[in-house]
Amino acid sequence: MFAGWTEGQISEFGLTYGLGAFMLYMLFIIGELAWASKAGKTGTFVLFFVLSFGMLGFVAKSVIQKLWGI
Repeated sequence: MFAGWTEGQISEFGLTYGLGAFMLYMLFIIGELAWASKAGKTGTFVLFFVLSFGMLGFVAKSVIQKLWGI
């Protein structure tokens, strides 16, 4: 599958798609936490905002790199 790929290409693939899939899974877990705790609309918003705030930095970094052509 990865024949002929450089180490940089494999790591970029993993960071882009592997970490993206992991982030989606973490959002699923946050939703499960909100549902299991019966957090309500405000509590669910707070859970998603606070627990997914760290993911925003990674997404922003990727967007900035694309926009600036880095």
